[in-house]
Amino acid sequence: MATREENLKKINAELEQLSDEELEKVAGGETAETADDSRFLNILTGKCDRYGEWRIEREGHTAEIEKAWAYAGVEAHLNSFNNCYARPNKYKRMDTGESLTQEQARQYAMNYLGRHLTDAEWGKGGSW
Repeated sequence: MATREENLKKINAELEQLSDEELEKVAGGETAETADDSRFLNILTGKCDRYGEWRIEREGHTAEIEKAWAYAGVEAHLNSFNNCYARPNKYKRMDTGESLTQEQARQYAMNYLGRHLTDAEWGKGGSW
């Protein structure tokens, strides 16, 4: 049986092989991304409320957050665990259909609306 230290070394070696985008999924998961989306879009657009992971998992709210993304020029397909199948969040520009990462979607939305926020202004990675 492996020791805790051996297991941690193995996990860290696996994490080192992941891209930043893959690592975000491991660190937060899809509902964590969706909760970040609600915080970001609440400040940027005022078109959705701020939801934590628990409320997204149990109550949904993804349609409201997707509408806020659309207001900012981004088509989003967001995960909510109250549906049967967890799936990664997907983002793309509404004008060109170009696929975007979450961070690219944020940058595009800020440029589209002409309003730029710092991470601190919208509470990136904040606690509930």
